[in-house]
Amino acid sequence: MSIGAMEMKPQFNSLFSYRACNFCPRNCGADRTKQTGYCKSPAHITAARAALHHWEEPCISGIRGSGTVFFSGCTLRCCFCQNYKISCEGYGKEISPGRLCEIFLDLQEQGAHNINLVTATQYLPSVLEALENAKKNLHIPVVYNCGGYETAETIGALSEYVDIWLPDLKYYSPILSRRYSQAEDYFAVASRAVEQMIRLTGPPEFGEYKDKRSGTACSILRKGVIIRHMVLPGHKDDSIRLLYWMKDTLPKGGFLISLMSQYTPFYRSADYPEINRRITTYEYEKVLNTAIELGLTDGFMQEKNSAKEEYTPPFELEGL
Repeated sequence: MSIGAMEMKPQFNSLFSYRACNFCPRNCGADRTKQTGYCKSPAHITAARAALHHWEEPCISGIRGSGTVFFSGCTLRCCFCQNYKISCEGYGKEISPGRLCEIFLDLQEQGAHNINLVTATQYLPSVLEALENAKKNLHIPVVYNCGGYETAETIGALSEYVDIWLPDLKYYSPILSRRYSQAEDYFAVASRAVEQMIRLTGPPEFGEYKDKRSGTACSILRKGVIIRHMVLPGHKDDSIRLLYWMKDTLPKGGFLISLMSQYTPFYRSADYPEINRRITTYEYEKVLNTAIELGLTDGFMQEKNSAKEEYTPPFELEGL
């Protein structure tokens, strides 16, 4: 379908400019019409894949899949990034806000349970424009899938459009976040972002989907926050500190937790010998058992066999 004639420039775009980039906590101020910012992204959307995705949490992927758009570039520098081809090496295709809007509606027509925006902050003005254009015709939830490193202003601008927040909460220690993601202030920023997301959505809300052909039913998240945390090798104690912070700070029943065991040495992990391996069963179970002891049982765990390279989707410009 074509909706080019519907394109408009939302007034809120004036708050965010590619000419003085302030979309993320780096606040690098780059004029991205002339050079890339810290995120290594230009002043136009670049994406690497738009397709039904079946490897998210069950209440996101459901039966038919999540309509997932993978954006190129990133505001973090995680040395172990499994999507490094697009996040760090910039692989992708330029698309317009109008085309992105069409992609949202195409994914909806394919039966997606939701629209899932993966690492989109570096294109905030363009993404907001596409969401505004799609708003009247989009009848499924929008998921904002991010690293958790977000400003209050960015979250506020997206709040009118985003139904489900899917942030990482990667580290408690600033030493670890500086070493592995070049963001010493990560926890200070991401913890505030997560609290803001929960205030915006309230407790998780679900709806039931039943497949007409098979009769199979599943529960689909319609609104809420899922906090993802991936346990890193050798750093289970940092994971446990994060769990205690969640228990002590966040509202009970106000979010879901997704404890991930899928860490696989990728990208520059070999430069950091202490994390150049997969996690052990003991490490993951220690973190998982702590979550259970703290009552953080609303959410998801991963099987150890999730730590496989084949779970990284192919980035071949599908759907763009």
